[in-house]
Amino acid sequence: MQDSIRPLEDPAVRYLLRLGDLCLIHAQRLGEWTGHAPVLEEDIALGNLALDLIGQARGVLTRAGQLGGGFDEDQLAFLREERDYFNPTLVELPRGDFAWAMVRNLMVALLLELLWQGLQDSQDAELAAVAQKAVKEARYHVRHAADWVLRLGDGTETSHLRTQQALDALWPYHQELFEPDAIDDAAATSGLGPRWSDLRQPWLERMRAALEQATLRVPQDSAFRSRGRHGVHSEHMGHLLAEMQYLQRAYPGGAW
Repeated sequence: MQDSIRPLEDPAVRYLLRLGDLCLIHAQRLGEWTGHAPVLEEDIALGNLALDLIGQARGVLTRAGQLGGGFDEDQLAFLREERDYFNPTLVELPRGDFAWAMVRNLMVALLLELLWQGLQDSQDAELAAVAQKAVKEARYHVRHAADWVLRLGDGTETSHLRTQQALDALWPYHQELFEPDAIDDAAATSGLGPRWSDLRQPWLERMRAALEQATLRVPQDSAFRSRGRHGVHSEHMGHLLAEMQYLQRAYPGGAW
């Protein structure tokens, strides 16, 4: 069985891992829709969205490995312990129904579009290059998710109800995305990337506009705070990682 790795506890590395893990774990959940989407075209579309996110994760994790111990993208993707993944809890939650998937995809895609826009000006030239390509993909992801949320929210009575239920369940997890901390402060000070907390207002404005158009009610905020960005995960993360990591753990150094 392959031993686990642990990247350096460096603020720049942690910032990159948060972003790379967000893309990686969200891609894993979107990939679970392959063969299960309501129509064939959407089955293919969700697979393509997942592949875009994996490409983004590869670029960011590669850079994180260069800065944090010389690990490659595959080692960082598959050989860390649960506590060493720093994705927001939002993306590790189970696949849910189609309304759940579209609401979550809109929430995440809007965040990623804002992040990639800011990262185009990163002082890290390699990260900026990743962002220049990724922002175009993120814009498409936003349009795709927003179109579906509109169709479902402003559709039938049943689709509206299920979309509102998904939004109500997912909304409490958005607050973690914008919690300020020393990792974000260090990235902003060094010019590596924007504070996630600085993106809260533009994210909220665009989410509210999309939800209003879809005739959905924006839930009230609560005191609940998830902690995935600090390595404290839900019970779902371990099951997800067991599936993701099996081949790398069972066949160390395996190649096709």
